[in-house]
Parts: sequence; structure tokens; C-alpha cells
Amino acid sequence: PQPVMMTKAHVEKGDDAIEVFLNNAISASNVQRYLEKNGYFVRIFDEDGSIIIRASMITEASLPADNAPATQTTDGSALNTPPLPKTVTVSAAPAAARSTASTAVLITKKGIGGDDSLLGEVLMKGFLGTISQMTPLPSVLALMNEGVKLAMKHTSSLDHLMLLEKKGVRILVCGTCTNHFGVTSDIGAGVISNMFEITEALLASDKILSL
Repeated sequence: PQPVMMTKAHVEKGDDAIEVFLNNAISASNVQRYLEKNGYFVRIFDEDGSIIIRASMITEASLPADNAPATQTTDGSALNTPPLPKTVTVSAAPAAARSTASTAVLITKKGIGGDDSLLGEVLMKGFLGTISQMTPLPSVLALMNEGVKLAMKHTSSLDHLMLLEKKGVRILVCGTCTNHFGVTSDIGAGVISNMFEITEALLASDKILSL
């Protein structure tokens, strides 16, 4: 999460304008979400193979024209950013049904329980299917370690995760973990996230359920 942490330091200093140089699209997506969440207008540029984020604190005067592209190259044309795994714009998702106390779910395994991996995976699929029908829903579901494999395309658990996502649950998938297992391009639900964003979301919740 280093790019996000370095950006956070400037946000906390109250900098009105921030420029971030990055070398991959997933890190750029993480930084962009963090800045937009904290009230910055973000533009992304591709200059000589580097991704550059230029952000400014949103004021009425700084808002762009409706037809101005938010992502550009140096010559002003729209930038075709590298394809990313499916992401979710959290602010645009419907609010999850929840009580006053919010709950986060942290999943670090493909299955529930002990030595019988087949039974464990059946139980995990059943858990995700059940929780997607519960009220209130969790506010956040974070996938780490082998848990990220639950969000892979063509897995039996994917439909349940997509339903939770559709209902407004934030699905955060550990990017370090997907890189380790070599499955980043195979993720079909949630947003590729980082340790800072996941930790922040868990600590902001009233209760954490860990599996």
C-alpha cells in the first residue's frame, strides 16, 4: 500500500494539489479511489509509459466541464488505460441494508474448518450464499490470502459475491495476494485493494467476523 500511504501523508497535511507517479494501473486505481474518497478531483495521464495522477481539492471553481475527459494523454486526447480486473465505484453502489452497528467479514481461506478441504469449500459457498440473503448485510467483505481465490471467475462462489456486491457490500480483494497467486487478471468480483484500504475498512466497522 506504499503509494496510498505516501498520498495519505499529503492529504493529511492539507495539500490542495497532489501529483503521484506510478508504474502500474492497479496502484493508480487504489490511489485514485483514496483521493476521490477524500474530496479530490483526479485526472490521470500517461506520459512516457508512466501513469501520473494529478489531483486537486474539489471546489466549485475546480469542477470540470461536463464533456471534459477525466483521463487524458499529454496531447489532450483520451487515454486508453490498461485493462483492470472488474472494479466497483463504491459511491455509486446502492447502500447495503444494515443496522446501526456495521459488520465487516474477513475471509482468508477458500473453505471453512479443518482437514477436509472439499467439505470446507462447500461450507464456504453455503456461508456466502446465506449471508447474501441476510438482513442486515455486512458493510465490507475483505478477501485475503487464499480467500482471494473465492472471487476468481468460474468459481462456484462467484455468483454469491457478485450478488453481495450488487446489494452494496464492498468487496475488497487483496492485491498483494492476487499477485502472489498469479490470479489478478482472473478476479471477477470486487475491487483489487491494498492493505491500507482493507485495514481502514475493518477498523471502521463495529464488528469483524473472521473466517
